[in-house]
Amino acid sequence: MYDTVIEPKVLFDHLGDSRWRTIDCRASLSDLDFGRNAHAAAHIPGAVFGDLATDFSGPLIRGFTGRHPLPDSTTLSTTLGRWGIAADTQVVAYDAGNGAFAARVWWLLRWLGHAPVAVLNGGLAAWQAEGYTVQAGIETAGARQFRIGPALTRTVSAQDILLRAAEIELLDARSQVRFRGEIEPIDPVAGHIPGARCLPFEGNLDARNRFLEHAALRARFAAVASSGRELVSYCGSGVTACHNILAIKLAGLPEPSLYPGSFSEWIQDPNRPVER
Repeated sequence: MYDTVIEPKVLFDHLGDSRWRTIDCRASLSDLDFGRNAHAAAHIPGAVFGDLATDFSGPLIRGFTGRHPLPDSTTLSTTLGRWGIAADTQVVAYDAGNGAFAARVWWLLRWLGHAPVAVLNGGLAAWQAEGYTVQAGIETAGARQFRIGPALTRTVSAQDILLRAAEIELLDARSQVRFRGEIEPIDPVAGHIPGARCLPFEGNLDARNRFLEHAALRARFAAVASSGRELVSYCGSGVTACHNILAIKLAGLPEPSLYPGSFSEWIQDPNRPVER
């Protein structure tokens, strides 16, 4: 079973295996059609396409949710079953390269209790760099029954953060300039949740967009993981926060909780404090 990351060669060796299913998670926050169009043009053979906005996020509620609220668990489980995923299926999620969107899918399946799910290390770029082929068109799969199991992850709410601030170590996965509030290209309020530390998710990767070695990841997160408080990961909308969770698990450290709504939900209530 692969439950963190997987190398292209391993996936290639299992192409055509009915017990494996690959999900193309490519997306762009500035172009909602990018992922679907990119998948139709070229994807890993056998991969189905999953959409960040419609498959891996729930409905937006103005003034309440963040930009990518968690999907309804029953709806997501039905979608996974339609893609041919059941309890014994090894799932591999990939995106264009850095794993930001694939990590969200990795986390969601664990949220539904599915352990055999891994992110393709380096994504489609790594797959092609190693000489493996892609194909065009739309893939389908024979439906199976996906059953929701006990969650393998933990979440916290905005209220938890407010009430348990002294017990929580917040980790922000956004860039330093967004964290400091110097720029904010997406959300209407700039800054961060008070008391948070900033460790941008890109720091989990090497120059080829592959995850750092375990020892390097462990060193990167050692200070926050040893604080004695519950580690909670967040970002702008609960997507790249999952990348830090994956990196921390890959390092062999205790898995953090996720604040799914993240900063874009936090700022919906003007009474919640923001630091710059």
